[in-house]
Amino acid sequence: MLTVAALRARWTGLLGPFVALCLGVALMSMTALVLVSAQPRVPDRYAGAEVLVLAPEVAGIPGTFPERRPWSPARTAELTERLAALDGVTAAVPDRSFYAQAVVDGRPVGEPALADPQGHGWSSAALAPYRLVAGSPPVRPDEVVLDRALGFAPGSRVTLLTATGPAERTVTGTVDGPGFYLADPVAAPLARGVRLIGLVLADGAEPATVRAAAEQVVAGNGTVHTGAGRAAAEPPRDTRTRWIGMQVLTGMTTLAGFVSIFVVASTFAFGVAQRRREFGLLRTVGATPGQLRRLMYTEALAVGAVGAAVGAVLGSASAPAFGALLVDAGFQPTGFRVRVELWPPALAYLVGLVVALLGVWSASRRAGRVRPLEALREAVLDRRPMTRSRWAGAIGSTALGLLLTVLLVGAGPDDIVNYALYAAMALTAGLALFAPVLVPPLTYALTWPLDRLPGATGMLVRRNALTAVRRTASTSAPMLLTVGFAVLIAGFVATTAGAYASRDTAAIRAGSVLVPDGTPGLSDAAVAAVPGTALLPSTVYADPPAAPTGTAPTVGVTPAGTAPTVGVTPPAGAARQGGGAGVPVAVAGVDPAGFARVNGRLRVLSGNFADFRGPDSAVVTAGLAERLGWSAGGSAVLDLPDGTAGRVRVAAVVDDGSIPAEMLLAREVVRAHDPSALTEAVFTPAAATGRDGGVDHPALGARLVGVAEYAAERDAAEDRLVRLATLILIAVSAGYTAIALANTLLMATAHRARELLVLLRSGATVRQVLGTVAAESALVVAIGTALGLLVSTVALLAIRSALGEQFGVPVELVVPAPTIALVVSGCLSLALAASVLPARLILRAGPGAGAGYRVE
Repeated sequence: MLTVAALRARWTGLLGPFVALCLGVALMSMTALVLVSAQPRVPDRYAGAEVLVLAPEVAGIPGTFPERRPWSPARTAELTERLAALDGVTAAVPDRSFYAQAVVDGRPVGEPALADPQGHGWSSAALAPYRLVAGSPPVRPDEVVLDRALGFAPGSRVTLLTATGPAERTVTGTVDGPGFYLADPVAAPLARGVRLIGLVLADGAEPATVRAAAEQVVAGNGTVHTGAGRAAAEPPRDTRTRWIGMQVLTGMTTLAGFVSIFVVASTFAFGVAQRRREFGLLRTVGATPGQLRRLMYTEALAVGAVGAAVGAVLGSASAPAFGALLVDAGFQPTGFRVRVELWPPALAYLVGLVVALLGVWSASRRAGRVRPLEALREAVLDRRPMTRSRWAGAIGSTALGLLLTVLLVGAGPDDIVNYALYAAMALTAGLALFAPVLVPPLTYALTWPLDRLPGATGMLVRRNALTAVRRTASTSAPMLLTVGFAVLIAGFVATTAGAYASRDTAAIRAGSVLVPDGTPGLSDAAVAAVPGTALLPSTVYADPPAAPTGTAPTVGVTPAGTAPTVGVTPPAGAARQGGGAGVPVAVAGVDPAGFARVNGRLRVLSGNFADFRGPDSAVVTAGLAERLGWSAGGSAVLDLPDGTAGRVRVAAVVDDGSIPAEMLLAREVVRAHDPSALTEAVFTPAAATGRDGGVDHPALGARLVGVAEYAAERDAAEDRLVRLATLILIAVSAGYTAIALANTLLMATAHRARELLVLLRSGATVRQVLGTVAAESALVVAIGTALGLLVSTVALLAIRSALGEQFGVPVELVVPAPTIALVVSGCLSLALAASVLPARLILRAGPGAGAGYRVE
């Protein structure tokens, strides 16, 4: 009965925790459903093959998403022949894919950041569920079949851009799916190593039976998949996209949970401070401390049960639309769909109840300590705003935050974000607990300009804030949280982006840089259009030190010097099979002499960089050399991108981060063994010209920019995702601030109804009373903003020091003034609305509304 009566009387005060929990559970339900649904799926272009044979997996490296290790050409031919001979198999198709992009109106069309190959041999069309809807398959070297959505009819001409450059081709047919299909003899020289063989089955063939037979053929040199297991063929790009999305969703969920507890705790704590007389009366009539604590827990459970239930339903209903937004934003791969299941929202509901109980725990303990004499108090003076437990929590949280800040200065690149976030959380909690101590000096400092105004407004604002220190601290806590996180997140992103750009600009010794324009990389034709040093990225594979490698071939050049090849000298006349477990190594193909000239960050630890010349030598980073047991002067055995093997001599070991990959090889080696690789950039001696330092270059899919612009745009796709993630996190924290700030100010204004009416009866005008209320709200916003800026500034200074130490260049601290202005102005508008409007409703009764005005 008592609980029901309390809920009826205080429903407006519980509206804030209700909305906070509702939105928190809704976010948790949405993110949980997305995470459950974000599983690998069968790629569309392999959906027509009921059995997929995949090349061996490689040992993963944190932060990378490498492709499978390709089979050697000999092993590919052997597997294809033996798999095609299995009962029930009508065709075994090795998937040979390459980069391809159509050119329409002189511009490459499609997604510029596209990393997955879109060109295939015509035989690969049998692996997809696409149909030839018009025309005929390609036969001649200049023929192509493409997606009908591009609008080309059979018989028309199209420019197809590949890694070699643009070429005119005749459209012989169209299919009802994406991709470009060339005749198999034409596609083979453009393709990379084979990593997948699809099996097309005869009518009535049992996939499980074929799979068992195929596993016998593969014999551990790959894996065989049927049904949903074919999702193992998911491209690394989709895997990476899902991983990025999971990081964003995890951050959203963590922030939502943290802020939900913060909002619930601060609201209930504020409510206890306002209800001390009520609890004192209950103690006077015989209520025990345990009964008061149970009353608080029951209120929290009631709010949590209803709010979490509404949130779970709201989150489940919004999950499909939220998933579509994530796809559009690039946080989930194309084709992603949300599966609505029961257990994720049910789990979010239980988490909401736990959050409600955690949020009310401290407030219930405080309520149990209220004495019966509190019922006789008339003044709202806070005699002891800082309790022993609050002192302990404030000191402990602040000390933890400062410790994490110190550790942040020396943190590695992968730990900076975590240390910064946790340090900000700890400092936020510490300053929120220290707020009753910090409010008086901040109040004196911020209200000093009001003393210069005529009237008693300045004095009233100051005395009200100092008299009810706990109330002022509670209402400013949401601003502290939002400003702290918003400035920290936005400032970290901007400071980090500037630091990376400064590092790259200082290290590049070039007049300008040729970069892709509407393509994922530069073709050989674009590279040949300008003089300079090019970076051709690819991936090779190496066995760990313990793995026996036997006698390996040597990477060399044909007598004509036209292209590198691999001379196979296997032991005992046995052909190297390729595959097996291995370590992926990111390589860059470069011109050794030119690279040394343009790289100002190169630092040789052992060996001699001048010995890096010719196709049989390489340069490796210290981390890679340590991981694989290599050393300067020694040799390294590699599996190259096309599946062939070779041995190179390690000319030098350089410092990690001083080269753009883990290994440098001669450019001609990478090109010969990865025909589909695209050049990342070309560093030219001539300075860029034109507006803003850049000018469109006549080569298709390329433009010339200045070094500073290249450094700033180098990670443009990554920066876009980071900015979107930043906006999402700021929106989550700002949304919760709106809830908490509006709720606490509404509660505070309603609690002060008698006080406001006394001012009105004492001769103050309605405008003067409302001006005082508005000034108090502005003071609360200012105090929270000052504390939030303190938290974020400490963390950002530590981040700047860490980045400067790592990069060895001056790092500018970027304080996002537009973000601060937007957040503060929005919160100030909300604060004024949540305090002035209720006060105006109270004052409508006029001074004649006697002392009988009922205060909750």
